[in-house]
Amino acid sequence: MNDLEMYREQLALCDDKIIDALAERNAIVEKIMAYKEEYGMAILQPQQEKKQKNRLEEKLADNKYKEEIFDVFRCILRNSKRIQARKLFDYNIVLIGFMGAGKSTISDYLSTMFDMEIVEMDQVIAEREEMSIPDIFATYGEEYFRDLETSLLIEMQDRKNTVISCGGGAALRERNVEEMKKNGRVVLLTASPEVVYERVKDSNDRPVLNGRKNVEGIAELMEQRRGKYEAAADIVINTDHKTVLQVCEELVQRLQEIEE
Repeated sequence: MNDLEMYREQLALCDDKIIDALAERNAIVEKIMAYKEEYGMAILQPQQEKKQKNRLEEKLADNKYKEEIFDVFRCILRNSKRIQARKLFDYNIVLIGFMGAGKSTISDYLSTMFDMEIVEMDQVIAEREEMSIPDIFATYGEEYFRDLETSLLIEMQDRKNTVISCGGGAALRERNVEEMKKNGRVVLLTASPEVVYERVKDSNDRPVLNGRKNVEGIAELMEQRRGKYEAAADIVINTDHKTVLQVCEELVQRLQEIEE
């Protein structure tokens, strides 16, 4: 065996060790998830992720392959998150609620913590139509827009582990709710009119608030929609004066409870 063949054999042995170590690591991730569930511990623990990163930085401080190894560990961490998501959510998470209730913020955080794909329905529709949502309403009317929502929700039924953030009016159509529930758990996020107003007052992409972008107008519209929102929801979570982590922890816990 010449030197090149010897090096290649050493490389293959390293690859075998890496494969065995990754399989063992992934099994440990599943054991940690099971332990947390058994003892009612919080699933989301961002401080632990930070601790892991600090430990890695210390260990690699003087390593000449630091950047390359960091890149590999970023992939390992993403895959760990996907394993957690698959174990927790054998379905899509569908976020509904009034504009400003926190759907986009919560979907972003869930995506970060579990490496789940996000589908922002309004954004997808606007990109496909090559028009803003207000322009779609003005040009084709609300019914046309709701039809686009229905088609997209049907499309989402082929996916799992996806966070679907719906526009404020999506759950008002019964057909949309039916499609949401075929492969998803519907989470209603709520907020007070005062909080919603503070969140949306500077936005110009809310056609249904035209002429009533104030606390009173928002409260009136929220009350009109409340019954249909609550009828559509599998769980309801209020987001007032809570951190994103607190809302997401409650969301994960409540979803686990309804699956038991």
